[in-house]
Amino acid sequence: MNIIKQLVPIANGARAAKNSCKAASFCFSRLNHDTSVEVNSEEHEVVIALGSNVGNRLQNFEDALERMKKSGIQITRHGCLYETEPAYVTDQPHFLNSAVRAITKLDPHKLLGTLKEIERDMGRTTGIRYGPRPIDLDILFYGKQIVNTDTLTIPHERIWERPFVMGPLIDLLGRETDNDTIKSWHLLSRYSGGLFEAWEKLGGESLIGKDRMKRVLPIANRLWDWSTKTSIMGILNVTPDSFSDGGKFLSVDSAVSHVRSMLTDGADIIDLAVKNIPDMDGKLISVDTFYSQVALEAVKNGAHVINDVSAGQLDSNMRNVIAALKIPYIAMHMRGDPSTMQNHENLMYDDVCVDVASEMYTRVRDAELSGIPAWRMIIDPGIGFSKNTEHNLDILMGLRDIRSEIGKKSLAVSRAPLLIGPSRKRFLGEICGQPNAAERDIATVASVTAGVLGGANIVRVHNVRANRDAVKLCDAMLQRRGKCS
Repeated sequence: MNIIKQLVPIANGARAAKNSCKAASFCFSRLNHDTSVEVNSEEHEVVIALGSNVGNRLQNFEDALERMKKSGIQITRHGCLYETEPAYVTDQPHFLNSAVRAITKLDPHKLLGTLKEIERDMGRTTGIRYGPRPIDLDILFYGKQIVNTDTLTIPHERIWERPFVMGPLIDLLGRETDNDTIKSWHLLSRYSGGLFEAWEKLGGESLIGKDRMKRVLPIANRLWDWSTKTSIMGILNVTPDSFSDGGKFLSVDSAVSHVRSMLTDGADIIDLAVKNIPDMDGKLISVDTFYSQVALEAVKNGAHVINDVSAGQLDSNMRNVIAALKIPYIAMHMRGDPSTMQNHENLMYDDVCVDVASEMYTRVRDAELSGIPAWRMIIDPGIGFSKNTEHNLDILMGLRDIRSEIGKKSLAVSRAPLLIGPSRKRFLGEICGQPNAAERDIATVASVTAGVLGGANIVRVHNVRANRDAVKLCDAMLQRRGKCS
């Protein structure tokens, strides 16, 4: 993709971009000497890279981001989270890396000073260059400015050789350039294809999932690389009105027995779970709720994930609670509420995959602005919620289209783990002539197979055993495809 061609002719990166700025709708400013500058009245959009390989790396990120916010740096976007092998000095622990977009009125050198102060306050000392550090904060871009002084170079001079910087940086973009500042960052990349081409020159997505660079989601005190296998979420319904198995597991004994059965059958996650079961060691607990108070109590009692079918639409405090809890958040697409979601107006789509992607992105964006970073998000297109049979089929066949549509606005969100929950849904009964939900397991296996081959990372099912082997086969097929491509 030649992202530069329609903006300005460019052959030699930043220098050509500067000389050609009259042809574009913006110009670069250049700072060539150190000056003592006060806070600007004008806001600038910046990109800051984060790295850590000493202590609790994730906590270091969270502490640094909180200190940045208190220092006048408003975080607006988060990249994905990566665990990477160390570069340059290789005899040291693995790093955690990411990047954020932010808005600030601090001038470039004031911003640099603020970030250096945060590093010092968090325990970073002068040591081996490229050696271990609790936190590393680098300015990658500052508005449309090119800075070249004794103490600061912007764009950061080593962006282009570092996959662990370029990967998170690309996450902060959408495939559609959304403003002139982003256009300027592409112009500064040295490539006609902009930052995307720079990333591809390093290897791009082919680097992800290998030992040197893994995209991960923090959960239950570990970093989860969801690309290695499809995860199975077993459903435990403990409400009497569940459409599928309501009333079957109301007693503690029956619920515990069913959880044990699902774990034995291969479940990785239990949705609405029972804790303090020995077999739960190493497994994840998810609670399905759109109430913030329930979410808060659930996490206090051992839940690792909150599964919100409303993506924060039905409880205005949910996003703030999740942000404070610092746990993964499953944001599902639904219109209306469970009592109105199948109303005529909620089933009106121009293109269901495009519309679901747009609405889901908006809700995830709201969550991110509330303090839930993209690296804690799991997205769910909401099969069976505000969808008719045709819509559900289109979504099952269009998961890649949904990711691609989201990617126009945010590559980080498009790369989040994707969950589907077709299990025993009404549309399967309508297609297969099975009015009894419990008789839809074979159709569920077929829909799960289609979903996994289409890009789903997590499948939420009632019958774990029936779906386990299908998921394993799909994973093997996908791995084979990857090796052959």
